[in-house]
Amino acid sequence: MWQDPIVTETRQLREQYAGTLAHDIDAIFEDIRSRQGQAGKRLVSFPARPVRALQQADKTGSAGQ
Repeated sequence: MWQDPIVTETRQLREQYAGTLAHDIDAIFEDIRSRQGQAGKRLVSFPARPVRALQQADKTGSAGQ
């Protein structure tokens, strides 16, 4: 099966990084948060999503599907 070399390299780097923090997800999260603070900006941000209005259910409990 063909393997993408970029994906392979990314997975190797991820494994190395996780290994430096003993694969502890809490430590990884804290490390990323501290790096984000040092950078002075959000490393990952997404635009706010608009809130969708909920449909009111009819007497049968169906929301008009």
